[in-house]
Amino acid sequence: MNKKPGILGRSYTALILLFLYAPIAILIIFSFNSTRSRTVWTGFTLDWYRSLFANSSIMDALYTSLIVALISAVVATIIGTFAAIGFHNMRSKWRTPLTHINNIPMMNADIATAVSLSLLFITLGSVLRFRLGFGTLLLAHIIFNIPYVVLSITPKLRQLDNNLVDAACDLGCTWMKAFWKVIVPEIRPGIVNGLIIAFTLSIDDFVISYFTAGGNIMTLPMQIFSMTRRRVSPEINALSTILFLSVLVLLIIINIRGARQEEKQKKRQAALNK
Repeated sequence: MNKKPGILGRSYTALILLFLYAPIAILIIFSFNSTRSRTVWTGFTLDWYRSLFANSSIMDALYTSLIVALISAVVATIIGTFAAIGFHNMRSKWRTPLTHINNIPMMNADIATAVSLSLLFITLGSVLRFRLGFGTLLLAHIIFNIPYVVLSITPKLRQLDNNLVDAACDLGCTWMKAFWKVIVPEIRPGIVNGLIIAFTLSIDDFVISYFTAGGNIMTLPMQIFSMTRRRVSPEINALSTILFLSVLVLLIIINIRGARQEEKQKKRQAALNK
């Protein structure tokens, strides 16, 4: 029998939430402050948001981050989907070690991944005559996103009934048609989740971008870091507020979508049981 949390438990939870979100709430409030003060409220204004969208360096960095995140997420999702299917169809003696190898980049420190990729690109660049730039930045994001996509799709493949694929082939489908008509619809939630995770990780990354972008490319996290080295301006508060609200909306959409998928799965299982 589950017991409801007492006053102590609820108070402890409230303190944790306050500790986590009070700084964010203060940041959001002072993004509307009419002066640069970070401690005294002097009035409401939207000037810092207007100044943010008028700042060409921030807008260029945002555009670069969005392009890199979108392309890397799509490419990593495609590669990760086929990699996950390949791992799933392997024998256990090969699948287990390769799965562990796939998980290493997720457990590895970002700084180690960033330095290793930087050294790799510099070495290849000296041989193939290219420099760090947009291409190396995009390739680095694709590389570190793939393991997360594989991890998102693998559980859906384990839930997949292999008899469905065999039945489709027996009814005249080629393997490719069975892939698009049977496998992809069954693992689509994992593919979408992997795409969203890859996009979020890419647009939020700083360390790997810093070591692989070179001196001519600036992503949004790098731009924010360069601005905070001088002084935290209200423009950064406004930008952080927009990013926080965007992530909040994305999380709400994911949770609603997940709840609907669970409901559909329950109805489907109930229909099969009947």
